[in-house]
Amino acid sequence: MAGPHLQQPSFLLATLKADCVNKPFAQRCRDLETVIEELPAKELHGIFPWLVESIFGSLDGIIVGWNLRCLQGRTNPNEYSVALDFLDPSGPMMKLVYKLQAEEYRYDFPVSYLPGPVKASIQEQVLPECSLYHNKVQFPSSGGLGLNLALNPFEYYMFYFAISLITQKNSPATHHVSPSNSAYFILVDTYLKCFLPTEGSVLPPPSSNPGGAIPSPTPRSPAVPFSSYGMHHTSLLKRHIAHQPSVNADPASQEIWRSETLLQIFVEMWLHHYSLEMYQKMQSPHVKLEVLHYRLSISSKHHGSPAQSSYQALHAYQESFKPTEEHVLVVRLLVKHLHAFSNSLKPEPLSPSAHSHTASPLEEFKRVVIPRFVQEKLYIFLQHCFGHWPLDASFRAVLEMWLSYLQPWRYAPEKPPQSTEPLPRSVSEKWAAFIQENLLMYTKLFVGFLNRALRTDLVSPKNALMVFRVAKVFAQPNLAEMILKGEQLFLEPELVIPHRQHRLFMSPTLGGSFLSSRSPAVTDASFKVKSHVYSLEGQDFQYKQMFGTEVRNLVLKLAQLICQAQQTAKSISDHSAETMASQSFFSWFRFTPSDMNGSYTGNDLDEIGQDSIKKTDEYLEKALEYLCQIFKLSEAQLTQMMMKCGTAQDENGKKQLPDCIASENGLILTPLGRYQIINGLRRFELQYQGDTELQPIRSYENAALVRLLFRLSSALNERFADQMEVLCSRDDFVGRLCRYHLTNPQLIQKIRYSPVVRDRTSQNWGPRISLRFLASYRTLISLLLIYFLASWFHIGPVGCTFIILTGYFLYAVIMTFFFEGWKPHEH
Repeated sequence: MAGPHLQQPSFLLATLKADCVNKPFAQRCRDLETVIEELPAKELHGIFPWLVESIFGSLDGIIVGWNLRCLQGRTNPNEYSVALDFLDPSGPMMKLVYKLQAEEYRYDFPVSYLPGPVKASIQEQVLPECSLYHNKVQFPSSGGLGLNLALNPFEYYMFYFAISLITQKNSPATHHVSPSNSAYFILVDTYLKCFLPTEGSVLPPPSSNPGGAIPSPTPRSPAVPFSSYGMHHTSLLKRHIAHQPSVNADPASQEIWRSETLLQIFVEMWLHHYSLEMYQKMQSPHVKLEVLHYRLSISSKHHGSPAQSSYQALHAYQESFKPTEEHVLVVRLLVKHLHAFSNSLKPEPLSPSAHSHTASPLEEFKRVVIPRFVQEKLYIFLQHCFGHWPLDASFRAVLEMWLSYLQPWRYAPEKPPQSTEPLPRSVSEKWAAFIQENLLMYTKLFVGFLNRALRTDLVSPKNALMVFRVAKVFAQPNLAEMILKGEQLFLEPELVIPHRQHRLFMSPTLGGSFLSSRSPAVTDASFKVKSHVYSLEGQDFQYKQMFGTEVRNLVLKLAQLICQAQQTAKSISDHSAETMASQSFFSWFRFTPSDMNGSYTGNDLDEIGQDSIKKTDEYLEKALEYLCQIFKLSEAQLTQMMMKCGTAQDENGKKQLPDCIASENGLILTPLGRYQIINGLRRFELQYQGDTELQPIRSYENAALVRLLFRLSSALNERFADQMEVLCSRDDFVGRLCRYHLTNPQLIQKIRYSPVVRDRTSQNWGPRISLRFLASYRTLISLLLIYFLASWFHIGPVGCTFIILTGYFLYAVIMTFFFEGWKPHEH
């Protein structure tokens, strides 16, 4: 009877693979639902790995699968709804999972596709901290290569679902969809609400057995001898790791084994990525010594293959991890839901004995879900993003995820009291414990944000909005005081608490289930804060106070940059307003002295628009106000800061030049001046300083006429240079008239607005004829209008030309008497 059962799955698999090519998506899902309902688990067991891969894609990213990250209801409503129904917690796919779960099938998941730290740890035969991997690592029969995890169906399904967010990166369509509207994002939200409910309990899985529910998986013995960090009796981690019984073995915990498994998988797949240095920093010196002793022991006696070299291990840990914006948005969804899940915890009973007898596993899970499972890895993940994310507006996704974690009160079930005054809501004292136990999330990451903000262009509305958002969150009433109290608790001198005990208390993620070997309650608030800091940053960490002098100086620098950015935005706004006012129908005929000397007063931000500039100013003004509230900046400090602001107006009404020093060769930029130019804080008023005849052709000039008139002028100047020199050297009226037409005295009197060599500005060209003004469209149009008006009075072209020349000569004579230096055709 074994033969048909072995052949049936392969035939079924071949049929389903053929249907993927020949049948539409909705029909395939209906057929799969029928197969799942009618066939027994033994026949469905063979198609389960293929079905999971066909849905979520292959681990190497080659097979895209259903491409849930690009599937949206707006573009593909039919496939979108069919996919969500099929993968719903009560849908056909989960029914298949539970049907296989009842038979205790196991499926291999390659260790090589796990996050870098976990992969390297398992490959070195050192048991990872998370209980998710305990009793699951399997060696193939051929030797020590190709390690696999033996997962139950629920774990296997969720592993593929979670890791598809990381592996499926090369789809070009992901750049044109909204991640928060994709089927994948909706499924994450659905699974979180189902398995981590804020109201009621976790729904029991549907059972095919008439008499009972699907049992939770039982603990399995290791397939091979496997070492752990807690192998010796002196290990601080022994009670957490060594021979750890799974939470699933406890009958009282069967209610939530799926909840814990789901959360562990999401956290491990999405947050457990960092380098070897970061991984080692998280370990206490005692643990580091244990790992070193173990690695030395296995290097001398390894049963199948030589131990990895230190270089290979280092390379294995240092994965190239670059989270995408979609990845960050999904993590933010997880953070927000975990806050709501944790805040739905029922109030503790007054009697401790009553609490111990009435608290359900789900309530206990809510109590420790964030510090035990999420805090450490999320902190490392945020540090990685703060340090490696590009300095652009896409950092907003990381910022909002961080701010969501910092504000658990936003997801509390109680509603804020309705008030007619739009006052900010004060942070309740009941959140002081959360703030103290997450002190580095508030303080060190705030310093990291300050360092980023000091390197960004705050004139950009998106960057200004990020500064405003952070300042607004930290300016909430009572929040700064509670952070300061947490810092004071950390800085309290130690009395009897030994250093090595810090690691003992604050290892919430170490060692499997939260129900096993729980740490005793610690009432010392100072000890809690110290333990939190030392566990995340190591024993030798030098804490930088958020309200200390060093960080306060950074805040003052940021406030100064905000003032400078406000001035820059104002100047851009004024320039844009002037430009808009001057853009009339005939403005393209005009040319002004600024046009001819080639100055440039705009910049790349001219295109952001008046509304965006107004928003920038509003964001920066409010951000500065919030920073003053947080750090108690006085009016005197703000006044002094405004005095130092480099974009203040000088006495001539023009902006100051970048910081520079004068030298024999002109102006030389200082490092401060380079910084001012790079960040758009100051700029040189660029002007054309060369021969006006050789400056670039303007948009209001006819290129062909410019070139033709230049050749004509050059020929005349070359032919009559000596005669013009003699005429201009005369002291009588003729000499003054010739100097008025043939020289430009102001050419050597221009003020230098850019660091140019002095020799260039001292050049003086002799008398010459310049006919370039005749190539201007304004001049040509004016002449045509004059000839057109003259034709109305029956004046021919020759007569009109004579009148124009006579009028100009009389005008030149009058101007020669009063002002010799003005040059009409040079302007």
